[in-house]
Amino acid sequence: MAINWVPDHIPPEMVRDFSLFKSPGMLPAPNGDPHAAVACVHAGPPIFYSPYNTRDGRGTWVITRASDQRRVLQDAETFSSHRSIFASALGENWPMIPLELDPPAHGVFRSLLNPLLSPKRAMVLEPAIRERAVTLIDRIAAAGTSCDVMKEFAFPFTVNIFLRFLGLPDHRLDTFVGWAKDLIHGDHLKRPAAAQTIVAFIDELATKRRKDPVDDFMTFILQAQVEGRQLSDVEVRGIGVLVFVAGLDTVAAAIGFDLAYLARNLKDQELLRSEPDRIALAVEELLRAYPTVQMIRVATKDIDFEGVPIRKGDYVSCATMIANRDPAEFECPNTIDLARENNRHAAFGYGPHRCLGSHLARREIVIGLEEWLARIPAFRIKKGTAPITSGGHVFGIKNLILHWS
Repeated sequence: MAINWVPDHIPPEMVRDFSLFKSPGMLPAPNGDPHAAVACVHAGPPIFYSPYNTRDGRGTWVITRASDQRRVLQDAETFSSHRSIFASALGENWPMIPLELDPPAHGVFRSLLNPLLSPKRAMVLEPAIRERAVTLIDRIAAAGTSCDVMKEFAFPFTVNIFLRFLGLPDHRLDTFVGWAKDLIHGDHLKRPAAAQTIVAFIDELATKRRKDPVDDFMTFILQAQVEGRQLSDVEVRGIGVLVFVAGLDTVAAAIGFDLAYLARNLKDQELLRSEPDRIALAVEELLRAYPTVQMIRVATKDIDFEGVPIRKGDYVSCATMIANRDPAEFECPNTIDLARENNRHAAFGYGPHRCLGSHLARREIVIGLEEWLARIPAFRIKKGTAPITSGGHVFGIKNLILHWS
C-alpha cells in the first residue's frame, strides 16, 4: 500500500501500514471477515499512526485499546466530534446535528431529540416493528427455500421502520437505500452526487412541511425551539441529514453479519431457535463481534496522550471493530460466545455522542432475529454463493444468499 504524507511531529516508528479501507481483508471480498482482519492490530502498539485511514485519504491516529477509546470519546473538549463528514463531500462545512456538535451546544440539541428515540419510544414502536418483520419473513417463506437476505429482508425491514419514523413514503425505499449506498460506499464521483441529492431532498421536505405541517419528524423539528428560538435552516438540514443517513445502512448491515454468522454456526442457530429468551443477550455479543462504524475525532489542542504527540488538527480514530476485539477488555475476543455477560462493547460508541438511535436499533435487531428464527428452519449459506464483505468507514455485507429446506 502506498504511504501518504506523514506530519513532521509524528515519529517514524509510530507509523504503520494500516487502513480500514485498504489493508488486507478490507476490500470487498467473498467470504471475507473484516472484523477478524482488523483484530490483528492488537499484536502491535496500543496507539499508532495510519497515513491513510479516511475516505478522503487523510491519516489518523489509531487508538486500539477500548479503555483509551473511552477516554478520547468522553473528552469532547480535547477531541472534537465536528469534522463535517457529510458536508465535506460538498466542499462545505456545516455539522450533522447533534453528532458533530460539541458541548454545550450538543447537549441542547440532544435534549431536544432524546424523547423521540428513548427506550420508552422504542417500546411504543415495537408492535409496528414486529409486524413489519413478520410480513417480510412470511412472504420470503411462502416464496421458496432461499433468498437474498439483504435485499429481501434486512434493508426492507430496517429502512421501512426508519421511513415510518420520519414520515416518508415507503414506495421510495429502494431510491433512499441507493442514495445511502452511494454516500457510504460510493467512489469520489458517486459520493458527492449522493450528498447533493440528499441535501436537496431534505431541504425540499422542510419546505413542504412548513407549508403543510403533518404529524412527523420533520414537522416536529420545524416547530421545535431551542434556547427560546426556532431552528435555523442549516440546523434543520443538519438534523434531517443525520437522521436520514444514520437509519439507512448500519442496522441492516448488523442484521446481515448476524445472520451470516448463524448460517455458518448451526449449533448457535439452533440454540437461539429453541431458546429464544437467549436472543437479547446473544445480540449484545453479536454487536460486540460485528460492529460497523469507525468514529473519528479531531484534536482541538496539542496533547501528549499515553506518550503519543497528538497535535491540534490531528484526526483520531476510535474504530468500534478494534475496541470490541481488545483482549484486555474481552476474554478470548475473537471467539463468539452468545452467553457472554458483562459485555461492555462499543458498538454504539461512548460518551456524550453515544448513538442517539441505539435503543431503536437494538430492538430492531432483536425482533428481526426472533421472527427470522421462529419462521425460517435451519438455514445455511446457499451452496455455490458467497457473501461479499467490506471494510471502510462503515463495514458492509451483500450477496448474502441463505438456503433452507
